[in-house]
Amino acid sequence: MRCVGQAKERKIQHILIVEDEELVLLLLAAFLRNEDYHVSSAGNAAEMYATLNAEAVDLVVLDLGLPDEDGLVLVRQLRARSDIPIIILTSRTDQESRLAALELGADDYLVKNCEPQELLLRIQNLLRRSSGLEVDGVIQGELNRIEFDEWTLDFNARSLLDPDGSEVALSRGEFNLLAALTHAPNRALNRGQLLDAVTHNADTPSERMIDVIVARLRQKIEVDSRNPRLITTMVGVGYKFVAKVTRT
Repeated sequence: MRCVGQAKERKIQHILIVEDEELVLLLLAAFLRNEDYHVSSAGNAAEMYATLNAEAVDLVVLDLGLPDEDGLVLVRQLRARSDIPIIILTSRTDQESRLAALELGADDYLVKNCEPQELLLRIQNLLRRSSGLEVDGVIQGELNRIEFDEWTLDFNARSLLDPDGSEVALSRGEFNLLAALTHAPNRALNRGQLLDAVTHNADTPSERMIDVIVARLRQKIEVDSRNPRLITTMVGVGYKFVAKVTRT
């Protein structure tokens, strides 16, 4: 029983599990409900979209092997319509699937034999970051906007405005990575540091996702993505943001 006068209760966050293996679905849903999440389930793409169209969902846990649509297609479609956090939970262990999912905009990638507690921690980390409370360990209430080369990164709105004032769509991973780079201008950040800004994924192959996200960012903010002048590559180290940064 909660005492009168206790702090305001936190919002119960809504997780949608898209999984066609009934046993996996039931066990995962029960586990997350026990952790005080509101959980909905879908066994295929049609059911997933029915839930998304009917309710507000905070995070999607998505299997790649669905009966009516490949999960990679769904990642692309989801990312095109929103920046909702997506965690892939699949039996596919090949690096090609992992990189393809991350390149299409998934925020994290786990194989089904992972420990439930690891999945829970990644969900918690991603939901915390997606709430706008934290990027690269920085509480967003402490920042408002960062301006560089006539671009504006707005932390309150979690948006990027180009020099003309138009919003440029960024995935959650792209926003968090750009935030990390602009928060440390003219400082070389290695892939491990940048990985921490995007996700707490500890698998070694996932460091390749930083290269993928940087490539996507360069396509969006560089005049010439093949000859970048904002995000430079530090060979053998990682990346550095070299534009002048103003905090407002």
